Amino acid sequence: MGSNVHLLVLIHGMWGNPTNLAELDRIVTEVHGKREAGTDDDGETPQLEVLVAQTNRDESTYDGIDWGGERIAEEVDAKAKEIESSGRKLTKFSVTGYSLGGLLARYLVGILHQRRFFDEVQPVNFNTFATPHIGLLRYPSFISGVWARFGPTFLSRTGEQFYGVDHWSATGRSLLEVLADKDRIFYQALCLFPNIAIYANAVNDITVPYCTSGIDTYDHFANHEFNGMDIEFDPVYEPLIKHYTPGELSAPMKPKPRVFSIKWFKSFQPSRILPPFLQFRFPINLVIYALIPILVPTFIILATIRISLSARSSRARIRLMEKDESRHTKLVNIFANLERDMETAVAEMIEGRDPQAAILGADSANVSAGPSSRESTPPPSTMSSTTKSAVMESVAEGASVPGSPTNGEGKLCRKKRAPKPPPSQPLLTPRQHAMVLSLNALPRLKKHLVFIHPVRNAHAPIVCRDVKRFPAHTRGEGVVRHWADHFEL
Repeated sequence: MGSNVHLLVLIHGMWGNPTNLAELDRIVTEVHGKREAGTDDDGETPQLEVLVAQTNRDESTYDGIDWGGERIAEEVDAKAKEIESSGRKLTKFSVTGYSLGGLLARYLVGILHQRRFFDEVQPVNFNTFATPHIGLLRYPSFISGVWARFGPTFLSRTGEQFYGVDHWSATGRSLLEVLADKDRIFYQALCLFPNIAIYANAVNDITVPYCTSGIDTYDHFANHEFNGMDIEFDPVYEPLIKHYTPGELSAPMKPKPRVFSIKWFKSFQPSRILPPFLQFRFPINLVIYALIPILVPTFIILATIRISLSARSSRARIRLMEKDESRHTKLVNIFANLERDMETAVAEMIEGRDPQAAILGADSANVSAGPSSRESTPPPSTMSSTTKSAVMESVAEGASVPGSPTNGEGKLCRKKRAPKPPPSQPLLTPRQHAMVLSLNALPRLKKHLVFIHPVRNAHAPIVCRDVKRFPAHTRGEGVVRHWADHFEL
């Protein structure tokens, strides 16, 4: 009889490739690849097999969480068949995603659950590193506003889903909302895993900030340098935080200088302006600094052109995939058809009710999801969830709605607006607040916070993404080893 296999799938992030997770692969294989004692339910030690996802890489990461998840599901199917054909038996399954890869992992387990993959294979570990679980965040700053405005365009379908402006569901909801819905297959698939753990950078992650990777509504670490916060590291797995004592919320925060002001430029001193691979000694450094006014605009222009062309190619690929009849059995299409059927049934059921009852009925009928190109138009007598959202948003803005309370002069009674958050805190939407509430209700969810400081961007070091070119990335090795040591085989 062949040996039992525990399959671990590793999924990299945006613009990434499999080499980004080389250290995760190496360390988990080092820890579990030659494990001696212990048995599984069948009385045999399972053999760890690591699959580093290959098909959704580089420019393919623009194509959306859904299409990326479908690609990886095909890889899992192929790997499962390979294992079975070799005389072994696939008995356990785990998945770990980094950055965008964590969202792909959440979509992937939904696909596998829909295919009844977990009827025969036991789900064990679900982990993410620096994943934007509630999407990319907007902050009250000019640069953040620019990214929020142009990100969905430049990053194609993935950008739309990152910022929650897509209408993935046939009833108008974004994909991230559907992924966090307790009544949908994606959330239910997550609940099957006995070990769910997320690793989030508490500070210095300018790519995926704490609130979205740590699934929180408030950034407790934003002012850590000034509010007296006390941080205790894990003695074995530093920079993992063992315990922290929040500082005073009212502690004054050092105001940030205006972008491109003299103080802003001086704030880069004493740290160096250029990243390590562009730092040169005298006199070459003087030449580089002199060329910065030319190099920076040139880089921005070339990067914009490159990203725009990649987004254009992505949209062309998506159109071809949506026309491919062989892909009609994909989860994205199955859910779209199911939701349209349910929407029609609910429309008939609620016909004749008042508009408010129609709103409630439409909301309870949000079954699942499909791509925006496959949305159906609801009957004129009903109000879709998209219309409902518009009504609710208009109420928030003070518009008059039939049946709404007024002050006697025909004007809507408005509630006081919530105070504007400080610059260090994100501008979360009501939908993001709902996602935080839902995801934090996951059973057995564990959060591990990482404190890599000082560093320009902690997003890469948390997984030791490229230790050969950037020695500073080794600062996250304690995090990776904690993940490997606590990985249940």
